[in-house]
Parts: sequence; structure tokens; C-alpha cells
Amino acid sequence: MKRSVRPSTPADAPAIVALLSEAGLQPNVDPQQLHWKYWQPRADWPGPRSYVLTSDSELIAHGAIIPGTCAWGARNISIVHVIDWAARRGGGGAGVALMKYIGQLTGALLAIGGSTETLRILPHIGFRPAGAASGYVRTLHPLRRLHGPASPAWKLPFRFARSVAWTLTAPSAHRSEWQARRLELEDVGNLASVVPAPTRGMAVTGRSVDLFRYMLSCPIVPMSLYAVGAAGHFRGYFLLASAPGQVRIADCWVASDEPSDWRAMILCAVEASEARSAGR
Repeated sequence: MKRSVRPSTPADAPAIVALLSEAGLQPNVDPQQLHWKYWQPRADWPGPRSYVLTSDSELIAHGAIIPGTCAWGARNISIVHVIDWAARRGGGGAGVALMKYIGQLTGALLAIGGSTETLRILPHIGFRPAGAASGYVRTLHPLRRLHGPASPAWKLPFRFARSVAWTLTAPSAHRSEWQARRLELEDVGNLASVVPAPTRGMAVTGRSVDLFRYMLSCPIVPMSLYAVGAAGHFRGYFLLASAPGQVRIADCWVASDEPSDWRAMILCAVEASEARSAGR
């Protein structure tokens, strides 16, 4: 049987969904969502974003990529984060072979999280730990705790009280001179001057106006982009993703080394998230 790797096409969608489901993942099944992830043209990345490994005509492995760049000093390399990576059971190393193929197309591969099986495999194909990321949460509407996902009844009063306490003691954006303004698609170009740039030995992942435009077209979760600043001057931005039951800060940046400026930006994001989750 002849094996080969090629970019996927929309005609592969049913086989890709079946493969991911067989592997225990929960793939997007809506054609519009799959098109956005894998095949919608991107001005910031003209290359393929989804690859399949086939044996004769049978699809036996799939991997999609989130492309990007990493810049520090005068250096700039391409990086790729592989998502929706799966192989058919009994495929004889098909998933590893596809990962290695993708790795030859970029300067570096980045893996963030993953299933138990993925985390077991990664060290054996050359990945090594490079750091840890911490997650933070802030309650926006404590009363919604009473109508959220089912949980043991005896825990509900304690969780509700904790959410109320966190909300009452959390800082407010109203105390800051910083303001946020939501950008329409035609206004995104205004952020070109505040996208991340490496300074003082710090590396950054690249962002661009074209990337923001692509993210705002996401059909999976609603995205909204805000410019932030003070005294009428843009200093940074944040991108909100309205997932079910929560609003996530999908990306953010401030062109400043001052912790107070980053704090002000985050508080503006909190204020905007409260308004979005309340339907305002």
C-alpha cells in the first residue's frame, strides 16, 4: 500500500470528521466552521492549513495547523501549532509520520496542551517542555451561578457566595482613564502601529491586521476586537471570544512595559466582557 501526504480539500471533510470522531475527539461538523479552520483563504498565510496522510485512497491521519511567527531581536522564524491531529487505529505510526512531515515545513513546532495520548507521544518525537501557562477566571455575573450547569446542591451556596465575594472585591475599570473602543472590520487597520514587536530581549509571536480580519470572520464563536488607550491615543488592543457561558480574552497587547498599563487594558477587557455577556 502506498502512503502519501497532501493538503486536504473540502471533499475530505466527511472523512476527516469521521477520523477525528473515531479518535475520541469532538470535531466541528458544520461545513462553514470546517471551511474557516482549514480552507478559507488567509492573506497572512497563503499556504495549506490542513494535511492528510493517505494509504492508497484511504485517509488514515490528519493534522491541521495554526501558522505563526516568532520574533526576537532581528530574528524571525515561522512556527506552527498542530491541531485536530489524529490517526486511524492500527495505522502503523501514521500520526507520527504526518507530524514529522509538517515539522519539515516550518522553523519550529509548538504544542499547547492536548489529550493524554498526545502528551504521551510528544516527547518521543522530539518535543520538550518549554514553559507553563496559567489560566485565570473572573466572575462577571454571580447570579448566573444559580442557573448554570448542574452541580451538587450542597456546593451551590458556597460557590455563589465565593463568586459574589470575588465580584465585590475585584477592581473596576471605571477608576482608570483608559477606554476601549470596539473596531468594525473596516477599522482594523488602525491597529497596525500597536501590534506586538520584540523589545529588550523579549520574544513575541507575530500578529497582523490580516490575522485580525481572519479571526473576526470566525463562525465558531463570535469574536470582537477592541482598541484601548488613553487621551485619544491607541496603546493596545484585546480580542474577545464569546464562548458558551463565558467570554475569553483570546489575545491582547499593550505597547508598554508598565504593569499599570497592562492592568488598565485587562480591566477594559473585563468591562467589555461584562457588556457582551449582558447583551449590551
